[in-house]
Amino acid sequence: MPIRLAPTFADVLGAADRPLTGMWICSGSPLVAEICAGSGLDWLLVDAEHSPNGLESILAQLQAIHGHPVQTLVRPPVNDTVLIKQYLDLGVQNLLIPMVNSVDDARAAVAATRYPPEGVRGVGSALARAARWNRIPDYLGSAAGTISVTVQIESAAAVEAVEDILAVDGVDAIFVGPSDLASSMGLLGQQEHPDVRAAVGHCLTAASKAGTPAGVNAFNPTTARHYLDAGARFILVGADVALLARGSEALASEFIPPAVSDDGPTPPVSY
Repeated sequence: MPIRLAPTFADVLGAADRPLTGMWICSGSPLVAEICAGSGLDWLLVDAEHSPNGLESILAQLQAIHGHPVQTLVRPPVNDTVLIKQYLDLGVQNLLIPMVNSVDDARAAVAATRYPPEGVRGVGSALARAARWNRIPDYLGSAAGTISVTVQIESAAAVEAVEDILAVDGVDAIFVGPSDLASSMGLLGQQEHPDVRAAVGHCLTAASKAGTPAGVNAFNPTTARHYLDAGARFILVGADVALLARGSEALASEFIPPAVSDDGPTPPVSY
């Protein structure tokens, strides 16, 4: 029986009449991923760069999310040809590649998703979930159309090169990471700094001129709306682990009296 894969994130972005809102999935839990997949959000980012995710847990989360009306992107820990091949063979259709600082980085990311002669992806479709074990007709010939590549702009060097990165064939979108960007600008922990905001704005403007969708990470609602007004076409506004951390802290704060010491009540921890 012929099997069709879902539209890519690039396809959905191209057809959208509004910006797409999503959240991080960092827990490594298929159950949490499934809960978030049914939330009504547009997209989820399963993260393996800063989260405890390996091939098996990513596969389990893809299976848990499958069937829900939500787009799924997966971020590998590094822009690595072998790792990208494994992710694609697992059935990852939408990649967010971190730390793309140059045109060469962007070209390498795209090449890792293409079979020769257009790229360097290893051929193993008969063994892979990506091709549903060769149940998808002509997967080898059509695979490039089932994959989207979003590259992450998160350094001062990447911002400087953003116009050239946007021009790389096969880059479907860019995504700006203000935290690492701030760090590279000597502003560690200051992603709300005016200079950082200006750098993000520069990337959004460049993407708009190039006709390429651009997204950004922004947990602060005011900042998120600022970037949406500036032209962001997709955005991440929260994370499963952050929601759980802040929610459990709120319960503790509401129902557990502050500890009392000889010096008086212990002040609450500030985050």
